[in-house]
Amino acid sequence: MQVSEQLWWYVARASGITAWAMTVGAVLWGMALSTRALGKRPAGPWLTDLHRFLGALAVVFTGVHLIGLWADTYVEFGPTELFVPFTSTWKPAEVALGVVAFYLLVAVEVTSLAMKKLPRRLWKRIHLGSYALYVLGTAHLLLAGTDAQNPVLRWSVWASVGLVGFFTTYLVVGPKRRSRTTTPRPGATDAAVAGPTPALAGAVPPSAAPAGRAERIPAAARAASRRATAG
Repeated sequence: MQVSEQLWWYVARASGITAWAMTVGAVLWGMALSTRALGKRPAGPWLTDLHRFLGALAVVFTGVHLIGLWADTYVEFGPTELFVPFTSTWKPAEVALGVVAFYLLVAVEVTSLAMKKLPRRLWKRIHLGSYALYVLGTAHLLLAGTDAQNPVLRWSVWASVGLVGFFTTYLVVGPKRRSRTTTPRPGATDAAVAGPTPALAGAVPPSAAPAGRAERIPAAARAASRRATAG
């Protein structure tokens, strides 16, 4: 039947769109949590769990997408075409975008699972690859996908672009960033005006010298003078 012959092609298309939607959801939810746009203290660990769950679903549906492409006979996709960029004979550049996005997705998800065992700075740098993952995945969807002209899909893409732009702007100029750049820490202004502390300067200010020290030295000199006179 006609439907059975195109089944894997429909599976590849549907799973690819779903994988993109899950990826966008995970990226947006992670940005909302990191920028604290949901509040200073989001209530409940389920918010972080939802972020991880969306990322896991993105990996699962990406796997289904790859299986659908491999099983479909309309375009030949083998392991090389699926995992090596620019080896596909069908839209090599557009397919390569998806291949690179897949590797970024795997890197972000694997390091998220191993977050407690990785240096915080390394994990954060790899997690920033989510921005590139979103850009490459969206470009792959629009350039390589056959549903790029679907109005619902296109409006969904534009909505995601607007939300990513909003959260990025909020991250740069939001209240948290302004408080860091404009609000000095308590005592920071006084310390800056007072200059280096005596310990850092390597000297003891005159006012901090023990009382009577200046008087003990002349007194000792007078006693020595008296002994010399008496002798």
